[in-house]
Amino acid sequence: MSFGSSLPALPRRRLLKAALPALAVALLPRTAWSSPAVLRAARPLMGTRVDLVAQGDGAAAAAEAAFEEMARLEQMMSRYRRANPLDALQRAAGRDAVALPAELLSVLGMAQRLSQRSRGAFDITVGAYEGWSFDPARPCVPADADLKAARRLVNYRDLLLDPATGLARLRRPGMRLDLGGIAKLPILEAGLAVLRAHGIENAMLNGGGDVRSSGRLLGRPWRVGLRDPGAPQRLLGRLEIEGDAWVAASGDYERGFWRAGRHYHHILDPRSGRPSSGLHGLVLVARELEAVNGLGTALMVLGRERGQALLAPQLDALLVATDGSPPWMTPGMARRLLT
Repeated sequence: MSFGSSLPALPRRRLLKAALPALAVALLPRTAWSSPAVLRAARPLMGTRVDLVAQGDGAAAAAEAAFEEMARLEQMMSRYRRANPLDALQRAAGRDAVALPAELLSVLGMAQRLSQRSRGAFDITVGAYEGWSFDPARPCVPADADLKAARRLVNYRDLLLDPATGLARLRRPGMRLDLGGIAKLPILEAGLAVLRAHGIENAMLNGGGDVRSSGRLLGRPWRVGLRDPGAPQRLLGRLEIEGDAWVAASGDYERGFWRAGRHYHHILDPRSGRPSSGLHGLVLVARELEAVNGLGTALMVLGRERGQALLAPQLDALLVATDGSPPWMTPGMARRLLT
């Protein structure tokens, strides 16, 4: 089936190869690949690839509508777009409050709450560290003086939100926001909401290793494979999820480059403007969006010991430290993980 500009459905082996950088990847049984009741489609969105699997009548039209909605929200929230609401907020920094769409205001509210919980380990104002480029073809490491100058513009408390009026304001001129760690999951959630509005209750969306599931696949739980951050060709194991569930993954190898024997990756420590060194990778499983949204970034900065304090009882987690020690898991994750 055609989805216009969407990517075609791929054979299983090619799909796994394309998804290799992600720590979490959907594993579909052979019956799903051959069943006419299961639709598979993909589209480049949010700097990654979003894979969609849906089961039910009208899945083709529902998938197209879901991709359109996710593309609309990506346009709204991308730091690389000009003349979108996020850009308007940044251009008014230090001067005026700006009226924002409800979807963007909601994401900014989630960011503020997580910043407070993590005491600034998560902070979307890291957009001020704009000298970095993590494109391996054009890598760039900012000078220490540039990072120091940008540091004065990094403080989540200087993003002021007024949910009652829908207004937001950046307190100081030159402030910049980066929603890369907090916007993807709400956009996937919006895509799933569109599928449900079209009557599709059994579906999975996978955006670069962040997985949102609903229902089941051909009467069975969805399966998600977890890659070893130290050896992405190898699986640590797999999870089975069903109903409403999130599998959120973060890793230091997803976007980055090597220079002079050192690895630079895209998850920045707000305190220094340099790549985090707390964890190598992690996987979180929960039922609710806000339980996991952005938390992976905070944990990558905090590390295994300090990060455990942020893990709610209902959250299942697997954390891989940078010291080569075995992965640490909550009891719930240990029960979930199948080898």
